[in-house]
Amino acid sequence: MDTLSSGKQYSSIASWINERMATYYINLERCPDRRLHMDAMLAAQGLKFRRVPAIDGSQLKLPVAGFDEHGYKLRHGRKPNPFEIGCYLSHLACARELLETQKAYALILEDDLAFPADMLELLSAALEDASSWDILRLSTVNKGRKYIVKRLTAARGLAVSLTREKGSGAYIINRRAAAWITEQLNPMRLPYDLAFDLEHFAGLKALFVAPVPVLQTADRHSFIQNGLRQYRLPHRQRMMVMPYRFWYETTRFLARLGYLTIWKAGIR
Repeated sequence: MDTLSSGKQYSSIASWINERMATYYINLERCPDRRLHMDAMLAAQGLKFRRVPAIDGSQLKLPVAGFDEHGYKLRHGRKPNPFEIGCYLSHLACARELLETQKAYALILEDDLAFPADMLELLSAALEDASSWDILRLSTVNKGRKYIVKRLTAARGLAVSLTREKGSGAYIINRRAAAWITEQLNPMRLPYDLAFDLEHFAGLKALFVAPVPVLQTADRHSFIQNGLRQYRLPHRQRMMVMPYRFWYETTRFLARLGYLTIWKAGIR
């Protein structure tokens, strides 16, 4: 792939990406400033994109189609948070959008992001090496170590994370991952960023780009996190979640450790 040394090359790389990948960003109707920001940033990259109207949690009333309240309480140990539900269903809508197209991949974004200067370069390199991943995460709100297993560009690599990673601000999925999200993660039983961090149960390959390229510039959890105390269940009920949480944390760690070991051993 050509370097981004001229406007013509810049445009040709964006066109190559657009042929293979759909780009969606999630945005609430009541956040027009974020919409303008995302429109301008994506247009500056030459990426074709579609705004996916976010499902507004403030307008939701239980029961909600696509949300398993009993399963959510058992797995997450909290009362339903309508803003989390809206976020989750909005991400599922993006995965469905991909499956309704002929594109092989989708870049899915929330609306409070800042792209790095090398965004097109890393996107093109990621698509060139798409056999290495089903889910490629470009952002996180955690600071766990990322173990680089393969050089992606001069500045960044493909990496494995052994820790739980929260946040779903920016990531790429292929059609296999989109089918898993729409079929196996529906209905909602965990917050979205926790649910799609369990890709190992479906035999999917999830990697990070490291150093992590996409930053979240606003308080992305402002709607979800405000008033979290009101969603807490009694202590005894929360403790009942611990065996399930230990199980999925342990299985994820072992699965990714095995994946990292395979990479390091050069077996792939």
